[in-house]
Amino acid sequence: MNRNVVLSFFALAFVFPLAATGRAQTGESWSGFATVSDQQVPVHLLLSSSSAEGNVTGSFVNGAQRSAASSGELHGGHVVLNFDYFAKKLEGDIQGDSLTATYGGERGGSVPLTLHKDVGPTARVPEAVRKQNALLRGDWEIAVQSPKGESAWTLRVTPRAQGDIKAVILRIDGDTNGLYGGFDPARGLYSVSHFSAAGPAVFTLKLNKDGTLQVANPLKEGQQWVARRPAEARKENLPPPTKSTEQTSVLDKAAPFHFSAPGLDGKLVTNSDAKFHDKVVIVAIGGSWCPNCHDEAPFLAELYRQYHGRGLEIVNLSFEEESQLKDPQRLRAFVKRYQLPYTVLVAGTPADLSAKVPQAKNLNCWPTTFFLDRRGLVREVHAGFSGPETGASFVHLKDETDKLVEKLLAEKEVASK
Repeated sequence: MNRNVVLSFFALAFVFPLAATGRAQTGESWSGFATVSDQQVPVHLLLSSSSAEGNVTGSFVNGAQRSAASSGELHGGHVVLNFDYFAKKLEGDIQGDSLTATYGGERGGSVPLTLHKDVGPTARVPEAVRKQNALLRGDWEIAVQSPKGESAWTLRVTPRAQGDIKAVILRIDGDTNGLYGGFDPARGLYSVSHFSAAGPAVFTLKLNKDGTLQVANPLKEGQQWVARRPAEARKENLPPPTKSTEQTSVLDKAAPFHFSAPGLDGKLVTNSDAKFHDKVVIVAIGGSWCPNCHDEAPFLAELYRQYHGRGLEIVNLSFEEESQLKDPQRLRAFVKRYQLPYTVLVAGTPADLSAKVPQAKNLNCWPTTFFLDRRGLVREVHAGFSGPETGASFVHLKDETDKLVEKLLAEKEVASK
């Protein structure tokens, strides 16, 4: 077995029987690997239900996270799970306790998966491993030279009760989502990963004798960095991670923000439409291909439901590939999955970003969110999105966003007095 990326020997397993007919029953759990760039990435798939007609639902499982299929079928051992909101699917065959399949779509191609039915609980994690996990707890700063101008990312590590660890890397675009794994004594390092509907991610962490961490991405050649505790980084005069409000701005703060694009129904929507008059407007730049945009969507939907009655509007300017512009099925599935109640517009392709949003300066992150006051002026810009897996950063983002929206909504009351 390729040992570049290994499945943590203490990953949780859920054990359920497989019917002899090859039909999935409630709660079947499968574990194994996807082969990506000659690396083996751990995969955990839960086939959660079935019916007499062969309909089946399934989810990729990563810690507490579930990437649920939009639909699925299982006939004669042949399984298909559709993840329409990323325009991807899993397709393969069950033979006994083995599932051989591929996962992917038009964007990024497909990768092979080899999974086996989970057969029993894993071994108890040694206390020495748990103590070592504790050494990694907390925040680290990864020194980088990002093409987006960043000098550092945040790496957040949380030891889990199960004996493994959860890691998440926060970049200006957003976060990697949760990465789960543990210590490989044969290699003397940690391997953390996930395989979700968006696809695979893998990082290795090695604790050096000087107290730093060696961080690497084995899926991409040459991606290797050093991480330090924030206090140590300051001692070495290394710059901290870029704040989300410092990445993108507008060329003229005194000019109203303009947008114009068709909705999924083909009707043109612009900032001058009556529905946006005297409203606080959030303009979210994104695309249904963007994993962090999927994290942001339910956040914005909740914000809309909370404040729409008081004068908040939200507009999503979605930039999709040329093939999706002709028939935006993935974007429709994206809207359906998160039950988005706000305006979603098809703005163009990612290459059109600068031309379609000419008022922005240094606009290079997916997603990026503009907050407009009742006059249509940009008051703040947030680059990227810190999703729920970031913990404290997500809580802070939610708190600060609520405060900003409350402030902008209250300005009408001030102006009317």
